[in-house]
Amino acid sequence: ALFPTELARMYKNEGNEYFKEKDYRRAIVAYTEGLRKKSEDPELNAVLHTNRGAAEFHLGNYRSALNDAIQAKKLKPTHLKAIIRGALCHMELKNFSEAIAWCEEGLRIDSKEKKLVETRAKADKLKRAEERDARRAKVLERKEQRQKEVLLAAIKERNIKLVLEPSNEEEEVADGLAEISLDGFHPDNATGAKVHLDAEGNLNWPVLFLYPEHEQTDFIEAFHENSRFIDHLMVMFAELPPWDLERKYLPRNLELYFEDEERAEMYELSPEQTLLQVLQHKRYFVKAGTPTVLAFVRSSPFSKKYFSGKKVHRL
Repeated sequence: ALFPTELARMYKNEGNEYFKEKDYRRAIVAYTEGLRKKSEDPELNAVLHTNRGAAEFHLGNYRSALNDAIQAKKLKPTHLKAIIRGALCHMELKNFSEAIAWCEEGLRIDSKEKKLVETRAKADKLKRAEERDARRAKVLERKEQRQKEVLLAAIKERNIKLVLEPSNEEEEVADGLAEISLDGFHPDNATGAKVHLDAEGNLNWPVLFLYPEHEQTDFIEAFHENSRFIDHLMVMFAELPPWDLERKYLPRNLELYFEDEERAEMYELSPEQTLLQVLQHKRYFVKAGTPTVLAFVRSSPFSKKYFSGKKVHRL
């Protein structure tokens, strides 16, 4: 019967043959079998770990390869192959500080080891770039935070009420303006358009128009708060939309409403009103950063049916 060390050496040789053939999976199996024999030769075990780590590395299993390099280094602290492999694994895992530390450890053993010198220089360069990018990201984050605070202050100043994104199952309505905060405030809508302050300090909102009768929508990316609804309707319906086969959607023919979802009530608004005047209504709540308005053809059969049974506050 073969002793554990002889068996381990046999599996090491088998693994080396597979490694030469670039059959890394079989090489890993062979090296693993060698380690299972629990040889009492630490040098041999260090080599098995190092070789298995090399095979794992070639398969892109960098974390497993690193674990083998760590084990090999414990067994033989001066094993340069294991130290180089560990440094390369840290590079692949983008752990640049750790890669530098491993390189320096190896360079204390051999100060001229080319691979370690190169890897150390590359890791240092990438670490500096990563730190620079992190600093830039932090500056940008602070700038965006300040912009958001200025934006929220402008909304608060105008007595506009926001429905914040729910932090739990319940929707949280910012009824008192003191509750408007940065937490949960998402001024973007699904299209990426967002409420913003222009150079003159005026708010421009993304606004959604819904046409329930035809299940159609219109979207205005930047509706100036001092623009009137009629001004937009004149542009939007300068040409009749293809879905308006009865040619009913004429600007002066339309009634506009907003819905108070909390009370399940509808409020008519005047097309002559500005967006700001509507947003300042005591029962208007802006959801998901996007004001929404519903448009109906005045006295149409659909409109009468839609509003039957609903509480409607008309002008």
